Amino acid sequence: MKIQVWSDIMCPFCYIAKKNFEQALAGSSFKDEVEVEWKSFQLDPTLKESSGTLSISEYMMNRKGFSKAHLDQFLNQLKEMGKNAGVTFNYDQAIAADTFPAHKLLHLAKEHGKADEMEEALFKAHFVDGKNIADVEFLVSFAEELGLDPSKARKVLAEDEYNYEVKQDIMEAQNLGITGVPYYLLDGKYAVSGAQPVELFAKALAQTYQESIVDLSEESGDNMCGIDGCSI
Repeated sequence: MKIQVWSDIMCPFCYIAKKNFEQALAGSSFKDEVEVEWKSFQLDPTLKESSGTLSISEYMMNRKGFSKAHLDQFLNQLKEMGKNAGVTFNYDQAIAADTFPAHKLLHLAKEHGKADEMEEALFKAHFVDGKNIADVEFLVSFAEELGLDPSKARKVLAEDEYNYEVKQDIMEAQNLGITGVPYYLLDGKYAVSGAQPVELFAKALAQTYQESIVDLSEESGDNMCGIDGCSI
């Protein structure tokens, strides 16, 4: 069974969903028969112009129209959701950054069987450690820590290599009508969107695996991020 996941590093719900999905999969009897493919999605391609200059909080208020009260409420709910999923969000330290370079690095990691490891490490770097995930020097050293060739990583970030692959993922998402992430496509047939609880992921995985779907054309929720921002 193949699971394709469209995700963006700057989406907190993608991090939560990843944790919940992994817990659900780990509890299944067929976990070794599941292939997970990470796909790129960019919530804000325009961030390239101001990448690394704003905190996530400033970005949410200045670029997405969040009031201070709305933002505080959002962050409190997010921290509670993160806690339940085993994630300690340090939103005060998070930096708004162009995620395109990180997605290129993800495709490099995919070629070496390290895509899942890279995705997890990038989420942690962004949301927990407060790293600028668009900074070339950080990404190169980061790639080396994960066992990738640093000179190759630097070349990928400096040139057009993997630009096509990232854009193809995004175009594929558009063709599927995906407007927000996280988005999990199960065996090319059924979709789960948003940071769904472990129980729903477990049900969706089991039903898809058994091919005894009742109606799982799309299980969706509010806990996701789109081009206009994130909602709970």
